[in-house]
Amino acid sequence: MTGALSACRVAAAAVAALAVPALAFAAPPPAPARTEGAGGIEWKVPAGWTAGGGSAMRVATYTVPAAKGSEAGECAVFFFGTGQGGSVEANVERWARQFEGTPRPERTTSTVVGLPVTRVQLAGTYLAPGGPMMQSTGKKAGYRLAGAITEAPQGNVFFKLTGPAPTVAAALPAFDALIASIRKK
Repeated sequence: MTGALSACRVAAAAVAALAVPALAFAAPPPAPARTEGAGGIEWKVPAGWTAGGGSAMRVATYTVPAAKGSEAGECAVFFFGTGQGGSVEANVERWARQFEGTPRPERTTSTVVGLPVTRVQLAGTYLAPGGPMMQSTGKKAGYRLAGAITEAPQGNVFFKLTGPAPTVAAALPAFDALIASIRKK
C-alpha cells in the first residue's frame, strides 16, 4: 500500500509541476471608463455606452444599449457656454413640451461635488424633436426621458437620456452612475 501511495504522490507532484498558475487564465480587468467633460466638469461614460460624437449643439451623444425586446436609447450631452442655454427651469419646461400633452415632470434636486444638479423624469408619447427648429420628427409612444442639469462652473451642462421606456429603465443605474461620477476639472 505504501508503494501505491508513493506512486500517487509522485504523479500528483508531476501534475502540480506542470500546472499553470490560475492567474494566467483569469479574465483581463475591465477597461477603465472613458472620461469626458465640458463646462468645467468631467464625467465617466458608462461601460457599454457607445460614443457617437458631438455636433454643433452637442458635446457628446451616447448610444445606450437596448433592453431585451426593445430599441436602443440615446444620451445627449449639451453645453452652450457661460450664461447660454437657458435656465434650469426653462429647460425642464422645454423637456416637458417634448412630450404630448406636456406632462408634469418628476423632479428632484441634489448636490454632486458641491454643484447643484436637477434631475427630471418624464414618460409618454415623445414628439422626437429634431432639426434646427426642433420640430417633431414623428411621435414615439411609450418613451421616457431621464435628464440631469448640472450647474457647472462654466455654465449649465445638460444630460438627456431618451428612448423606449424599458431601455431607459434598464439604463437608469448607469445614468445615475454617470451623474455621480461628475467631478470639477
